[in-house]
Amino acid sequence: MAATKTEEIPKPVEHPFAGYSPRAGGRMERRTYCVYNQTRETFLSLTVAVADTIFARLKGFIGRLRLRADEGIWMVPSRGIHTLGVRVPLDLIYLDENLRVIHLEEHFPTFWIAPLRTQAESVLELPSHTIYSSQTQVGDQLVICVADEMDQWLGRLVTQSMGRSDSLTAKG
Repeated sequence: MAATKTEEIPKPVEHPFAGYSPRAGGRMERRTYCVYNQTRETFLSLTVAVADTIFARLKGFIGRLRLRADEGIWMVPSRGIHTLGVRVPLDLIYLDENLRVIHLEEHFPTFWIAPLRTQAESVLELPSHTIYSSQTQVGDQLVICVADEMDQWLGRLVTQSMGRSDSLTAKG
């Protein structure tokens, strides 16, 4: 009797946007997210809200007089934004479906319409000078997830990095 190979149950395909839930009709959960630049190893924000409805995307930061340094909005889906009614300049980071940076707008002025980027899947609106202080550049890979998931992700990253440094020490 031939041994049968045990079939592996395929894992569900994860949507590239953290928090995406097909059970919730594809809408994002109402939580705040952390944004980490994996390429530069720096945080951009610790409290990003998701705007995944037409109303939330239209409202954005309209009427806000100031933003906290770690505050932001993740417009999903979006190929561009407006700052009509927004009273503070913003940094804009356009992301593709894999959360790779495809376009940047630093210190974008109030009462303007930002350029549309057809290859963008989402746009991060962050306080002015976030791009400069994080040294974010086109091509950088971002990680966006809730705080608990970020702790786990960073823990794995540290473990991998320690393993590499141990192997380098053993070679030397």
